[in-house]
Amino acid sequence: MARLLKNMMGVAQVQGHWLRHKHFSAQVLEQVAQRIHDSEQGHSGELVLAVEAVMPSHEPDSYLRALEVFGRLRVWDTPLNSGVLLYLALDQRYIEIVADRGISASAEQWQEVCTKLQQAFGRKAYVEGLLQAVENIEAILRSTAPPLTESTEPNYLPDTPVLL
Repeated sequence: MARLLKNMMGVAQVQGHWLRHKHFSAQVLEQVAQRIHDSEQGHSGELVLAVEAVMPSHEPDSYLRALEVFGRLRVWDTPLNSGVLLYLALDQRYIEIVADRGISASAEQWQEVCTKLQQAFGRKAYVEGLLQAVENIEAILRSTAPPLTESTEPNYLPDTPVLL
């Protein structure tokens, strides 16, 4: 049983690396970065996308791993506490969203974004699904992020997706 589980985990890891290399090329990442940059105009929300091919063995829970990545990437470090992390664990097919305390969106709103993205990935519409998820997050942030002020830098966190 342990050997079978290990073999299944190995397949998931290979699949995670394959998905990242096939669907998250430099060109796609640049397109997503530009879409994130464009989406952050007009509100204080800051979106960071983290794509992890293989979740580390020290943290098998995807939400706890997303919280860890949220902290490590300093998504929380914005003047208005308006950072949002979209975390993809490709090997496990998990999608998580972690939002800082300055964002007043509901768990249901974030879950809807995750569900739609999961459905797009299920159709193998990786790029389209990801761009649509950024658009959906933008719509949420327009209504739930603190408004921009004159002292707020509109692009505090980097827009380039992070590959883990």
